[in-house]
Amino acid sequence: MPSYRVTLSPGAMRPGVAPDRVIPTVADAAAELVTVEATDVQLVRGTPRVVVRFTCDDDELAEQVAAHAASVATTVVEVSGWFLTRRDGGHWRRVA
Repeated sequence: MPSYRVTLSPGAMRPGVAPDRVIPTVADAAAELVTVEATDVQLVRGTPRVVVRFTCDDDELAEQVAAHAASVATTVVEVSGWFLTRRDGGHWRRVA
C-alpha cells in the first residue's frame, strides 16, 4: 500500500488554542479515514511545516484525506497552504 504525506504550512494560532494541539488535530483528522504512520514538524527556511504520513490505496483517496486534514487544521491554526506527496521508491513526489 502506498505511503503519502500531507504537508501543511501553519500560520497564526486560533484564539485559545495551544500550539501542542496542532499536530494531534491534523493527525486525528487523517486517522478518521486512513492509518497514520507518523507525524513531524519540519523547519524549511525558517518556516514551520506540519507533516502527517499515512497509508492509502490510491492518489484520489489520498487527496481527499489531505484536504480533510487541512480543513480540520483550520479549526486550530491558520493554514497558508498544503500539498500531498507519495513515496515512489526512495523519493517523495508531489501528487498533482
